[in-house]
Amino acid sequence: MQGRRALAAVAACAASLTTAAEFPCESRAESRQFDFWLGEWTVMSEGKPVATSRIEKAASGCVILESYTQDDGFSGTSINFFDPLLGKWRQTWADSAGNASEFSGTYRDRAMRFEGESHRGTQRILRHMTLSDLGNGQVRQQSELSRDDGKTWVAHYELRYVRRN
Repeated sequence: MQGRRALAAVAACAASLTTAAEFPCESRAESRQFDFWLGEWTVMSEGKPVATSRIEKAASGCVILESYTQDDGFSGTSINFFDPLLGKWRQTWADSAGNASEFSGTYRDRAMRFEGESHRGTQRILRHMTLSDLGNGQVRQQSELSRDDGKTWVAHYELRYVRRN
């Protein structure tokens, strides 16, 4: 009897995977909310180029991957996806300095608005991060951080992504 239940559970799992494959992420409107960030970019800070970034879709449109490389050799990668259960976008970042960040957020007013935390060594830093579609081939990325569990917030950085031809 126990073997039949296990077999039925495996069959149900396989059926659910088949169903997911039949309805790709591209069919959900939310999956296209972050498309404004897709492309090849020159990343500017204080009016000067500091990095390049490639943002592309993967996994049949279900994932947005970022490959970021600064002129000084620092690099990082993010994986972004819409989580239909949470009704939010999620981002996971890892970089060449061993840092990691986890964010979740929503799209509104032409901007992706994330909240989360970064881990730098043994330090936990709360973060707000916004990527705003400025139109004209530009995206602004702003970050604020809190080192005191959200009691105070300070500007962390502001970057401008300029689309490369």
